[in-house]
Amino acid sequence: MIGIIGAMEKEVHLLRDKMEGMTEKKIGIVRFYQGMLWGKETCLALCGIGKIHAALCAQAMILHFAPEAIINIGVAGALEESLDIGDVVIGAYGVQHDMDTTAFGDPLGCIPEINIVELPCEKTLMAAMEKAADEQGLHHITAGIATGDQFISALEKKQMLASHFGAAACDMEGAAIAQVCYEMQVPYGAYRAISDTLRGNEKEYMENVAVAAESSQKLLEAFFAHL
Repeated sequence: MIGIIGAMEKEVHLLRDKMEGMTEKKIGIVRFYQGMLWGKETCLALCGIGKIHAALCAQAMILHFAPEAIINIGVAGALEESLDIGDVVIGAYGVQHDMDTTAFGDPLGCIPEINIVELPCEKTLMAAMEKAADEQGLHHITAGIATGDQFISALEKKQMLASHFGAAACDMEGAAIAQVCYEMQVPYGAYRAISDTLRGNEKEYMENVAVAAESSQKLLEAFFAHL
């Protein structure tokens, strides 16, 4: 079984509508949908916005559904000038840019107890996403994805995340799911379709989130063919 986690209804409903033989189970506030998606047994979850919601969802999915891998899908803001609306960032790793224990001598983003900044994406999942993006003609890059409990719109902050972490997109959930998967030893993959550009803002996001969600679904369908 493949686990798929998205944060918002706009990111999930296109997939849920295509699921066959779907059953639904609610754990806490999260709804999990189980069925067949493009011929693969799948557990799909709408986790809600933010790192804690994302982590709770990932942990519940692992404990209750035992997925072979978890894929975090959705939309994000660009940290690279070359990325336009609907382009895709395939995750090489996730970082939590708002994790800050630098007062104790740790590097920015280092997660206590596991002492890691870059939470890795599984390489075979990454390669399958890259192949799927090529097949669909989606402009894409493979890079880090930076996560924090903030909607980032200030250009200076975006530039810092790109330069410091090597990230090409920023979101509010991915690296939290990556941390749970890392600690629970479940393969993790992620990608983000761009909803707002490097110099964009909240208005651009609201205008383009649906377009980005369609790119996200297009990539996932092609990716499933390589599993």
